Amino acid sequence: MKPSPELTGGREVRTKIIVISLDGADERRARFAGRAQDASVAWCFYPALTSLHPALTYDEQGAIIAKGRPLGAAELGCYSSHYAAWVDLLSDEADQYVVLEDDVIVDWVFVAKLAQVDLAETGINYLRLYYKFPAAAAVVRENFIERARSVVELSGAAYGTQGYAITKAGAKTFLDHCRIVTLPVDDEMDRSWVHGQPNLAVFPFPIMEESTDSSIGDWRFDEFEVPQHLKLKRLVHYRVERLRRDASKAIRRLQRFYDRQHSKT
Repeated sequence: MKPSPELTGGREVRTKIIVISLDGADERRARFAGRAQDASVAWCFYPALTSLHPALTYDEQGAIIAKGRPLGAAELGCYSSHYAAWVDLLSDEADQYVVLEDDVIVDWVFVAKLAQVDLAETGINYLRLYYKFPAAAAVVRENFIERARSVVELSGAAYGTQGYAITKAGAKTFLDHCRIVTLPVDDEMDRSWVHGQPNLAVFPFPIMEESTDSSIGDWRFDEFEVPQHLKLKRLVHYRVERLRRDASKAIRRLQRFYDRQHSKT
């Protein structure tokens, strides 16, 4: 079953499916490729970066203020890998990317249908296929591509970059916003109250994270003592961030209410 004309926009959309993976991660790549052998759409491995992208600036003091600790090398590599994919999308002939990481299990039937959807035409420029934390969510579109599959808008931190679809406009929004690195990339992408890009996701998820050790490492959950001279700045940052997030949530809630009322008239 193909998506409806409402979703395709009446033209053939060009979608590229990339799988971010470290060179030399042979075991992970083999597992992913084995599960994808019956996929009806083309995909390719995309080389993950292990150092900071040249267009990015890492602010360690800013990271301690924003996150409560410095970021590790693997987190900077993950951030840079996704940033590089957004850069490439802008110059690519493709209209949109489906970005996956190599530790996911994919519903390839749904992803093949998603690849036919002109997301920009539907007003969606960033669409998560999975998230890790049960963040508050509101349904904004029912029966998306398939019956009983919805698009939800998330409020607050949902975490995870395991899979998402993104258009050129979505990539540009993140590129404009994400040049100074103070947070892990998924934290930064969640901050819709700052960059203005709605945090939308497909539910139920069409992908699932494999149960395996994180390549970033569990060290990041260890307690870190914030230096005394940064404690007040961290407290102020936390409170201002929370106020901005809550204000944005209230405004989005009112907007959705207005849209529902307007659609009834």
